[in-house]
Amino acid sequence: MSESRELLSQRREHVGVVTFNRPARRNALTPSMLVELHDVLEGWAAGGEVRVVVFTGAGGKSFSSGFDIGAIPTNPDPDLARRLREENPLELGLGSVKRFPYPTIAMLGGHCFGAALNLAVCCDLRIGADDIAVGMPPARLGIVYPADGIAQFASVLGMARARELFFTGRTYRGAEVRELGLVGRLVPRAELEATTFALAGEIAANAPLALRGIKRIFDRIESAAPLSAEAREEAEALTAAGLRSEDAREGQRAFAEKRRPRFTGR
Repeated sequence: MSESRELLSQRREHVGVVTFNRPARRNALTPSMLVELHDVLEGWAAGGEVRVVVFTGAGGKSFSSGFDIGAIPTNPDPDLARRLREENPLELGLGSVKRFPYPTIAMLGGHCFGAALNLAVCCDLRIGADDIAVGMPPARLGIVYPADGIAQFASVLGMARARELFFTGRTYRGAEVRELGLVGRLVPRAELEATTFALAGEIAANAPLALRGIKRIFDRIESAAPLSAEAREEAEALTAAGLRSEDAREGQRAFAEKRRPRFTGR
């Protein structure tokens, strides 16, 4: 097991298991968790013994509610402070999931929103309990989501379904989640763990070089048309402007106060 109480990691033979362990906060992702996630995955990638990684959330009610902005540390230790200055923790964590050289599976045993749903779609496969709820709420919060995240959803869902997900900010439940393409399978909650780990074991039993090679080819196909430097610069400017807007502040206030936001377009 990892030492952190907020991020648990363990190996089951050739299957690695990462558990987001903040059930009292619906397993919301913190910067330190994302940095540690990167370190765990980098270590497993270098070792070569972990041939499948399963991601899950503790407590049975939430995979993760998303990125916990309120958990950004005000007095981190020197090493963490340096890394937070040098690297965006969310980009670091999501990138580590995306680039892991072997197959990855998101086991969605509970609600999954925002950046956590982004993390799930960075995985190669997703299996969910049949009563889960998921969503991407940035538009309801007055936030322009980063380009890399939108591109990841478009790659997994297709452009039309990704547009619906982001434009509505809607919460999808049960069969709707599968119909949108966010999971490959929905199973009864009591069968979720057995189904997921049976699949993980089946994959892990295959030839390591074949798994790495096949995943690498899929990744190269997916990244065949990256954003141009000009398009990326424009996307980053739109995201930054959204974060500075009055609507973003209103969206965050409304979320905290559990009311409908009153957006003004400023």
